Formats: sequence, structure tokens, C-alpha cells
Amino acid sequence: MNATPTPVQDLSRPVTAIKGLPADFRWGVATSAYQIEGAAAEDGRTPSIWDTFCRVPGAVEGGEHGDVACDHYHRMPQDVELIAGLGVDTYRFSLAWPRIQPGGRGPGNAKGLDFYKRLVDELHGRNITPWITLYHWDLPQELEDAGGWPARDTAYRFADYAAIAYDALGDRVEHWTTLNEPWCSAVLGYDAGVHAPGRKDFGDSIRAVHHLLLGHGLASRRIRDAAGANPLELGITLNLGTATPETDSEADSEACRRADGQGRRLYLDPLVHGRYPEDVVADLALRGAELPVQDGDLEIIANPLDVLGVNFYRGALFSGVTENGAPVDENGLPVTRGVPRDLPRTAMDWEITPTELTDLLVGLQEDYAVPTVITENGAAFDDTVAADGSVPDADRTAYLADHLAAVAEARARGADVRGYFAWSLMDNFEWAYGYDKRFGIVRVDYDTQARTLKDSAKWYRDTIGLTREAR
Repeated sequence: MNATPTPVQDLSRPVTAIKGLPADFRWGVATSAYQIEGAAAEDGRTPSIWDTFCRVPGAVEGGEHGDVACDHYHRMPQDVELIAGLGVDTYRFSLAWPRIQPGGRGPGNAKGLDFYKRLVDELHGRNITPWITLYHWDLPQELEDAGGWPARDTAYRFADYAAIAYDALGDRVEHWTTLNEPWCSAVLGYDAGVHAPGRKDFGDSIRAVHHLLLGHGLASRRIRDAAGANPLELGITLNLGTATPETDSEADSEACRRADGQGRRLYLDPLVHGRYPEDVVADLALRGAELPVQDGDLEIIANPLDVLGVNFYRGALFSGVTENGAPVDENGLPVTRGVPRDLPRTAMDWEITPTELTDLLVGLQEDYAVPTVITENGAAFDDTVAADGSVPDADRTAYLADHLAAVAEARARGADVRGYFAWSLMDNFEWAYGYDKRFGIVRVDYDTQARTLKDSAKWYRDTIGLTREAR
């Protein structure tokens, strides 16, 4: 697909303090296990759905996989030293379920747990707060073979795994996230088929939505029970955007309602309000899908959130008619069509929309009133290494600067935003794109595994320092 021409833009962003951020605002970087760890078959780790999906011909760019990735499993102490040099106070990372509980059932794997204990100890030794995500898409393959997330039992297996992880690490980690982006797990993995496990069944994807949320609730209860009176900040991370109508027509407004319903409210309404939105349930029924809710499920899902992780990459413009002006598609269903805009774009061909991050955060505050942290925000660009070995990436620096300004503006408008974690710490395995897309503020040479701070990393480090000094 040809990208919309990118307007000429001023990418210069000086290092200045970000005004309006409180003294306890969290500064961090983020990664996920399968994208960086490597060591895919070491110390008892068994295959995940991504190990399997990467072997499907044509599923991943270049047939690439995460067997080695950034070799973080063997280079962890050096990577923690790198993180510390960025001046951040928090590191968000995920645990690999098949490394901790091979096969997704049974006792914990001591060698796998020991790796994360060492990681947490290294972080504490550098005065960096660990922020754990329990699930970032690496379902043990054995559980997928038994039905995956469309099967109710997977939610209970997830709760068992969460209990194992918390029992091993809860004495040294206060900040826990259950799931990362359940929309991606359910929709991209079970409907679109472009993420692991690569299935294409809309009904299965909606069943997966409910069981992912149920798994979150069950795991939350297990963790809270185990924590007792110990300090705990527990939440979930969702990938969220905004939905803007192309025109003021009723059709475009309805398209935005549907997009917001299935992208935001389908998750947040049960998590916060203990109910699925009736209009979304009706929309799903038009496509023959039903959420498999059993008695007591919604009470479990609505376990109180201490924090909502927000992964933001872009907002979107929607139309309620086809390009030919028809209000229904070839299947007779109402149209919800994304409309491209004449905006700057990343190497993923994603529009850059920082002001829409402000709108999103303010709207979340008004609708759900849960404290938020930006757990992912960043961009892939086509970086090049200069003759002197440096990596000038003014486009990424501008992206980070503009989105941090959007966070500050959201706070000024009343949103309770408590932190910002740049995605990603380093270039890594970018799922179906393999190693073709680079999101890192640190460059990784995959041939040598050498790490190099990009200019954006230096800007981020210096901005954090100036903002702290200005308080």
C-alpha cells in the first residue's frame, strides 16, 4: 500500500524540562520477553505460540524468529547497566510464561524463575523499580493445543501461573500488570490471523476477549490474596486510541461508536463498571458472536484496578460508508472504515497524532477515573548509522517530545497520568515484521549484539534530568 505523502515538518526538539509533571512522575522504558530474551530452548523453557507461529511459512517477515533476539537472557546485567545510564526510575518488562511454567501447567521452573530474580536484584541494585507484565502474548503452545484463549480453562491456567510468579517475586516487586493488550491477543491472533496463533475465526476472537479478561480477574484475586497487607500496585495494560468521525454525518458517528466500542469500551466497561456495553453486545450479535459470560464472571473481571496501563501509538479517523458511499459492506454489515489523513507517519505507516493522546487521556479520566501510566509509546523509523557510529534519529526524538507534551497537557486538563515509559528500550523482534522495524531508543546490531544509544535516547535521558532538576 502506498503511504500518504508526509508533509515537511520541523523535527528539531531542544532538551528542555517538561512542565506540569509532578515530583513522583515515573520515567521508564519498556520491553517484552519474547522480543528480547532469546534463549528460547534453554533452562527448561518450552515453545510458546510465537515460537510455533514463526515457523509457519510466510507468517513472519523473512521467516525470522525470537530464538536469539537481543540475547538479553545472557546479557541482562549489561542491559540493566544500560537502563540505569538513561536516568529512568522504572523498567517495565514481561515474564515468559513458558520459561516460568513450561507447558502452562504444573509447578514453577526454578531456573526460569531464578533469571527473573537476578533481573529484579540487578534493577534494585541500580535503584530502578521493576514493573512486571505477566503476559505479553507468549502463551505456552500446549495451552493453545488445548484450545487457547477461546477456551475457558486457559483463564484458570493463567491464574495458576500468576500465583507462581507472584510467590517467587512478590517480596521484591510491587508493580504488576496482568495482560498486555488483550485486543491484540484476541483480534490479531484469533480473528485477523496476523499474530500468533494465526487463527481466523471472529467467534473465537470474542470468546478469547472474555477469557482474557476473566484470566485478568482471576489472576488479580490470586495476587491480592497472596499480597495481603504488602504494598501492591496492580493493573492491566490496554492498547487504546481515539475514534474521530470523518464528517458530522450520523453514519460516521455510528462508525466511531462501533470502533470505540470494540476497541475501548468492550474492555474497560467490564474492568471498571462490571458490565459489557449493551450496544457492543448487539454489534457482536450482528456478526453471530457472543461473549461466553457465566454467573459471577463480571464480578471477577471487575476486581479493582490500582492503575491502567495505556499503550498509545495513534488515533484514527473513521467513516460509516464505503469508498463508493455504501452504508454496508459486502456482507451486509454496517461499515466502519478507517480513513487515511495527510499526516506525518512512522515506518509502520502509522499516523503521528500526539494531540489525540491528550484527548484519549482526558476521556479516560472522565469515563473511568482510574489512574493511568503510559506503559508504551514510541515509533519505528528507518534509522541509519552515521559515519562516526552515532545514530541520529530526530524523527523519533520529535515523536517522544510531542507525546510527552501531550501527556503534560492531559494532566493540565485533569487527567491523572502518573508515568511515561518509552517503547522500546532497544530494537527487537517486532512480531510479524521480524527485525525489519526498529522501535528502540537504543540500536541493536543483530550480528554483534552491540548496543548503541541513539540520539533519541540521549535526548530522553537529558530531558528526564532537566525535568527533575526543575522541580
